[in-house]
Amino acid sequence: MGQPLQQVVFGLTRPSGSATLTGPEPVNEEGEPLDPANAWGQDHCWWLDRMIRSDQQLVERMTFIFHDWFANSNEKVNNQRMMLEQNELFRSMALGSFHDLFMAVTSNPAMLVFLDGIYNEKNDPNENYAREMMELFSLGADRGAYTEDDVREMARALTGWTAEWSSEEGLHEFEFDTARHDKHEKTVFGETGNWSWEDAVRLCVEHPLHASFFVTKLWGYFIPSPPDEATLASLQGLYLSSSYSIQAVVEAILQHPDFYEGPELVTPPVVYNAGLLRSIDRPIDTTSWTWLSANAGQQLFYPPNVSGWDFTRWLDTSTAKARWEMASYVTSKTYPNPWPKTGEAQYSATEDPTTALANALAYWANPPLSEESEQCIAAFAQSCLKEPLAAWEQSPFRAMRQNALRMLIATAPDMQVS
Repeated sequence: MGQPLQQVVFGLTRPSGSATLTGPEPVNEEGEPLDPANAWGQDHCWWLDRMIRSDQQLVERMTFIFHDWFANSNEKVNNQRMMLEQNELFRSMALGSFHDLFMAVTSNPAMLVFLDGIYNEKNDPNENYAREMMELFSLGADRGAYTEDDVREMARALTGWTAEWSSEEGLHEFEFDTARHDKHEKTVFGETGNWSWEDAVRLCVEHPLHASFFVTKLWGYFIPSPPDEATLASLQGLYLSSSYSIQAVVEAILQHPDFYEGPELVTPPVVYNAGLLRSIDRPIDTTSWTWLSANAGQQLFYPPNVSGWDFTRWLDTSTAKARWEMASYVTSKTYPNPWPKTGEAQYSATEDPTTALANALAYWANPPLSEESEQCIAAFAQSCLKEPLAAWEQSPFRAMRQNALRMLIATAPDMQVS
């Protein structure tokens, strides 16, 4: 408490060494260790566990951001091991140079499969990655940054990647085969040369419109309203002068007044799930989080398309219900049983409404609620039990009130935003 803002931010953005994971290892319903590379849905739970237990929370958040930025889905890649390796790539480079990250992603096996890089060769160029590396990853659409000729020429620069396939291993042995690469001159963004795949990345990040795209897109993951012109110019200058440093721009965003005073973002389902579990110290002890999160609109390693998830559309009548179900599952092992078995402790028969609300807030580690939300929930605590209660109703009805208060807090509007 009382630390300067910069010191707090640097504590998040400049972690030392590898992350420490605190708490029990994740397991499935049978108490067995997860098998994220092979068992369906356990990759999601494995990463959710890291989000809960890691002491490098911002690194996990940036890994999550780049999973959306460079969206690949295992629906097409069909190899959980590849997806996990890409996930570790994002984690290891999450706060480094965007140029270096872009280079690593371009040659990453999961990306080479997802956007058909291994099928892009000099006699039959495939334009999928060339188009998306400009439109979605580095420059943006409808900004006049590139033309269809640039897409075709960029595809030629990216030719050469290949992989072996076997029934035992599937796709493997990803490598660059110079015999498949187009070694003739290409003209991209008005510059002509015998461009390679490394040049393709460099040409994108050196493009005059890249810096504004990068800082605006990254800003949007933290603040829903766009930066003003002065802030945009400042962030672009910082990004370019720092040699494309992700860390430098993130630090500036986290210290900007708009981050604290501007509009709030709706929390993505997996972040909401992680926050609830972390607040009650519940470890990963079921794989139900995969389908629960999918019902709420997000299964990790399965973004809907190459554009990633639409962060502006997390809540509707269906996904709001799914969040309620998620919160219910979070509380399922610790809720007060209104009808305990013989020999089990009964819930308090005397808990008054004020104490009930205080206990429910403490259950969730006292999250900050707006005055309006807290007043509404307090009103429910006061009115939900119709006095006088019969003797047999005293404990059960108070237990049910406590369960309802916990759910009202977990699903309050304040808990859906960050």
